[in-house]
Amino acid sequence: MEGGGTLPEALKEERQLGHILPTSSEASSVKRSPWGFLLTGIVGGALVAVYAVATPFITPALRKICLPFVPATSKQIENVVKMLRCRRGPLVDIGSGDGRIVIAAAKEGFSAVGYELNPWLVWYSRYCAWQEGVHGSARFYISDLWKVTFSQYSNVVIFGVPQMMPQLEKKLELELEDDARVIACRFPFPHWIPDHVTGEGIDTVWVYDVSTFRGREKRP
Repeated sequence: MEGGGTLPEALKEERQLGHILPTSSEASSVKRSPWGFLLTGIVGGALVAVYAVATPFITPALRKICLPFVPATSKQIENVVKMLRCRRGPLVDIGSGDGRIVIAAAKEGFSAVGYELNPWLVWYSRYCAWQEGVHGSARFYISDLWKVTFSQYSNVVIFGVPQMMPQLEKKLELELEDDARVIACRFPFPHWIPDHVTGEGIDTVWVYDVSTFRGREKRP
């Protein structure tokens, strides 16, 4: 009969210990520090911030005709400025990116404008222009290049991609005046014959004077 009395007592003790000793899952949750939750929140917030900043950079690459942001090299900027010497009139950079072409042109005395679809790059360009002291002559606008008319510009700079060059060529033919000059970087226009070419590799720039290719078109 003593054995029959000790079994309930043992079960009772086990049940009491069950309330005291946590299960493996409960133990892992107990061991979690508040710092773990804080770290998780920080990482999650950082990922959201990166997504918010990166989305405008990536989105243009998903368009039918994309104009992705690829920073110009110092040599490219130097070659563009070289082809602008002895030129006058307002300048536009189509797809102005981080604004360095526009800022460099403004330092050379041009009234320069950049059109860029990415708002982050436009705000950054405005800040750089202010920092360089040329914010009065270097302006930047958030706009789709296909919705802008370029007839008021005497100098046009474009860092394009092959897919967009034929369509842009037609647009500029219709809009630009005879005294305008077009400077293409990285990729030439498909049908125009350049008046000047300078640089090598990715730093090459092709220069087209509108009066020249219009003169060729008028010949029999």
